[in-house]
Amino acid sequence: MATTTPAAPDSAEDPAGAGEPRHGLRIFLLWVVPAIAADLLLWFVYGPHMPPGGMSSSAASQQFDFKVMAVLATPVVLFVLIFSGYAFVTWRARKDDDSEHDGAPIRGHVRVQVAWITISSVLVLGLAGFGTYELIAPNGAGSGEGPSPVWNPTGARLTVAQMTAPWRPGHELVVQVIAQQWLFTFRYPQFGGVETPKLELPVDTPIQFDVTSLDVIHSFWAYQLGVKADANPQVDNVAYTTTRQTGTVNVRCAELCGLWHGAMYTDGKVVPAAAFEAWARSTQAQLASVTKTLPRFALIYTPNEIKGLNKLYYQAGLPGAGGGYYPAQYYPYEP
Repeated sequence: MATTTPAAPDSAEDPAGAGEPRHGLRIFLLWVVPAIAADLLLWFVYGPHMPPGGMSSSAASQQFDFKVMAVLATPVVLFVLIFSGYAFVTWRARKDDDSEHDGAPIRGHVRVQVAWITISSVLVLGLAGFGTYELIAPNGAGSGEGPSPVWNPTGARLTVAQMTAPWRPGHELVVQVIAQQWLFTFRYPQFGGVETPKLELPVDTPIQFDVTSLDVIHSFWAYQLGVKADANPQVDNVAYTTTRQTGTVNVRCAELCGLWHGAMYTDGKVVPAAAFEAWARSTQAQLASVTKTLPRFALIYTPNEIKGLNKLYYQAGLPGAGGGYYPAQYYPYEP
């Protein structure tokens, strides 16, 4: 009886995929080089220019967070794009391919499942811990922490007596931000409570912003400082930062507050400490007659606390509108 040798299986129908190239290795090699190059460019080239910059500690912290998230997200985006492109090129249906064969079904793989759950858990918990730390440690990420801050990077919360004591270079500077329709003014309690529409800060100095409102809800947003805190009526909302570089600060209202919300903006400056002190003392002397008629420095104010101040405020360059604390007849210019 003749002995027959079984024919070798057709590789095209081999469920194990005999003769197939190592697609996983190919995709990895196509992905790893551009992923590393993109991350290096993001971190070292574009990273130092990411908003909001490095003018303050809170701004630098936010820039660092953006860099970390961009470096983590970019390889994922590249992998999706490269895998999709590889799949379209390699596994697309050919014009002359009438086969109905699918890949071998995978009904379970313990190692893949364990690796997926472990890696996902580590990433999620790690990012949660990183995000929590970044929100708390570096000045509360520049946001307002309410009237009783849980985090003060300079130590204990200052009392009103400490906030009104004369300022010395290198020590914490207190700036009260008073919002109203449609103007920000800035009170310096350590310089006799002088109040001015100009925001000026010394460099390399811890800053405490006490933010409040006289009428509706506003939002104090000092962009280059990375500080954004809601200005709520009869609420003292505290935000911290430390200035690191000199330059211009764009201040905007970031909460829709009425008809002239879009006109509620100004510019501030971070200057050397000596220049700031000279400006503050000069302004204090210039506005002494107005300052003595202002309400005593307090953490919150109510409209019309003192009557008959409209003329004095207007002469001092402090006209506002709508809130009643400043004159209502001086509206922003209508284009």
